[in-house]
Amino acid sequence: MKKPARKANHSGSTLDSLLQEDGILEEVEAVAIKRVIAWQLAQIMKTKKISKKTMAARMRTSRSQLDRLLDPKNGSVQLATITRAAKVVGKKIRLELVDAA
Repeated sequence: MKKPARKANHSGSTLDSLLQEDGILEEVEAVAIKRVIAWQLAQIMKTKKISKKTMAARMRTSRSQLDRLLDPKNGSVQLATITRAAKVVGKKIRLELVDAA
């Protein structure tokens, strides 16, 4: 009788360590950060009643560029665009380098 294939034992490990083992931790973190930024900007726009058309005009960009910024799945937005959007809604971006775990 054949033994069933043994699954990798990840009990007791963290999600971060699992993602690190798979070599995708940095990618997953980047996607998560982009999703949070997109969500925060959308919430601020909603609270301040800023339409996409108005937001794009204040940023001096196109509506399609703003749509890319607000799309949580689109990770190809430049830091300068995020910074401009933050300024328009009265916020600023703070980045820092931290020691790798």
